[in-house]
Amino acid sequence: METPKTITCKNCNSVIDFDAFIKNLNVCPDCDAHYPLSASNRMKLLVDKGSFEEYDANLYSIDALEFPEYTEKLERDINKTGLRSEMLSGIAKIGGISVAIAIGDVGFIGGTCGAVIGEKVTRCIEIAEEKNLPLVIVSVSGGMRMQEGTLALMQMAKTAAACTKYVNNGGFYISVVTDPTFGGATASYTSLGDVIIAEPGARVGFAGPLAVASLQEELPENFQKAESLVSHGFIDHIVHRNEMRRLLTYLISYT
Repeated sequence: METPKTITCKNCNSVIDFDAFIKNLNVCPDCDAHYPLSASNRMKLLVDKGSFEEYDANLYSIDALEFPEYTEKLERDINKTGLRSEMLSGIAKIGGISVAIAIGDVGFIGGTCGAVIGEKVTRCIEIAEEKNLPLVIVSVSGGMRMQEGTLALMQMAKTAAACTKYVNNGGFYISVVTDPTFGGATASYTSLGDVIIAEPGARVGFAGPLAVASLQEELPENFQKAESLVSHGFIDHIVHRNEMRRLLTYLISYT
């Protein structure tokens, strides 16, 4: 596929040089709208160069329920993203400090949470506890993966239990939410951080905006956006993408 020369920002309608957009970390230079970033590129942005050691790279989704077209979609997104699953996880260093880290990728089945994300998140938390490391999870999710049914839904309880055990045993968990983070991910591990950080404009909630709008209720301004959630105490801080590494370094330096 040919690389476009320009893109149009969906937020402010500015026409942006594509190379400048990529150099600006997929952020509009005119209105600061934050667009999705691949898990691989976000890992490079956040951790010390060459420090990431991937764990559980051999985990991948299977079509246990024989859901229509699911296998084809998995193969499509494996080829598109170069990943075997929708999350990178392992151990890395941030500011010279070792951390357990997991980062989702919205480009892989919308970042939806199925058995593999649940298993990777749980294992990452267990590694953090075993090695006495700070934990960083960067969430992006279109909700629970309907193609996996109950196998997906049970990951909410599994990851929440692992988070609770880790924190109760003295672990320090930083949850980073990006756009979009919906569904069971929000209702489980994403919301259980000691500190919850969001990128500007990140949409975070349980039910997606279309589902809520179908109730024909009038929604408040900035509904489900980070700017509203920080004012209500759910999110602790909003930070620009290019400042995220610096803030993480500052926070984990206290561990």
